[in-house]
Amino acid sequence: MLKQQLQKPEFFLYLFAAAVPISFAAWQAMINNFSIEQAGFTGIEIGILQSLREVPGFLAFAVVFLLVLMREQTIAFFSLLALGIGTAITGMLPSVMGLYFTTVLMSVGFHYAETISQSLSLQLVSAQRLPLVLGRMMAVGSFIGLAVFAVLYIMVEWLALDYLWVYLLFGLCTLVIAVVMYFGCPHFDGEAEQHRTMVLRKRYWLYYLLTFLSGARRQIFVVFAGFLMVEKFGFTVGQMSLLFLVNGVLTIYLAPRIGRLVNHWGERRTLTLEYAGLVCIFTAYAYAESAWFASLLYIFDHVFFAMAIALKSYLKKIADPADMAATAGVSFSINHIAAVVLPFALGLVWIVRPRCCCRK
Repeated sequence: MLKQQLQKPEFFLYLFAAAVPISFAAWQAMINNFSIEQAGFTGIEIGILQSLREVPGFLAFAVVFLLVLMREQTIAFFSLLALGIGTAITGMLPSVMGLYFTTVLMSVGFHYAETISQSLSLQLVSAQRLPLVLGRMMAVGSFIGLAVFAVLYIMVEWLALDYLWVYLLFGLCTLVIAVVMYFGCPHFDGEAEQHRTMVLRKRYWLYYLLTFLSGARRQIFVVFAGFLMVEKFGFTVGQMSLLFLVNGVLTIYLAPRIGRLVNHWGERRTLTLEYAGLVCIFTAYAYAESAWFASLLYIFDHVFFAMAIALKSYLKKIADPADMAATAGVSFSINHIAAVVLPFALGLVWIVRPRCCCRK
């Protein structure tokens, strides 16, 4: 049964969607506590770390040059290897420079895996099914992330395992899935042979702009929303894991439905709703003085990520089939222009400790 499923492109994409969060969700859930407790990080170090983490995303356009040497599925394999190894050895290097090194290695794998995942999904799935499949991929990723957080909570809160063993376990799980995908799945052909050079089209300008804004928005959530919960409200690894559990359950339920909503409403109305909601959420963050209120904002913030399905669906409709891989790489680089600068800049602001960043 499994062998038959491995022959299907959509199953390959779902497996891909499961492999990435096994490592990244564990890394993300523990990095704030690990960096503060084991390496003595402050806002400036976490800002530098997160800026370094985004550099490989900024360089994601280079994936098109790798296509000269290997197929996209081979790039996916090596990306998952880097992601898994980077996560597995994080707990072994509890120092500022050690965390910078493991973060960059993990990030190279993560961002190139995400780039290839987007490219392959755009190539292997029809425009009519794409929002639904993307919603299911997001639900699969959230379900795996949910399982990771549940296991993480048990390992940290009940079994009191050291960070070293927790990071090692989840990193090895990603490596195992990468091997299964590489040796168990055939090569899948897309609609057209992909360009092996950078592609920038004037008619894609709106997609590029929305991608840039998406990258800036993501940093507020990924970098500082979680750090706020730990530093200002004193959340433990267990409490952060529970918060991630809630986000995962909601995404599993809502992502496929948002995919259907994109088909029904269209990309413009869906993205308008997303951006209007984010303006309200980000404004409310500035006045959050209650842990419960901040947690609620954190959850709503996460839910709006699912609406990014509309952006990928929009690209599928406007782009040439041969542009998918090159455009996926370029879009990830554009997405990370703000991501490289923003964490460091806001880390400096954090050191000033304005009212919204101070403990009560």
